[in-house]
Amino acid sequence: MVEKVDNTKELKLDYPCNWQYKMIINRDNSAKKIAKEALGDRAYSLKKSQNSSKGKYSSHTLEVLVHNQDDRKELFETLKKHDKIKFVL
Repeated sequence: MVEKVDNTKELKLDYPCNWQYKMIINRDNSAKKIAKEALGDRAYSLKKSQNSSKGKYSSHTLEVLVHNQDDRKELFETLKKHDKIKFVL
């Protein structure tokens, strides 16, 4: 559910909940290895989504249980800073 607050959108979620991140990586890298490096022993699921039109990159959906808003945002920042991830959504 999205609620408008002071002309900005604030996401309202019931935590804990599963959250999906989309990772774009170079096709030569292992998404499984990247997820393990970023998440450690935390449980997750990983599914390949698609390849870029020229085949240089692949996208993967990473789903993980997040416990609160800070946890969700911290995981996003961790993935964003990983040197083998080109882009995170």
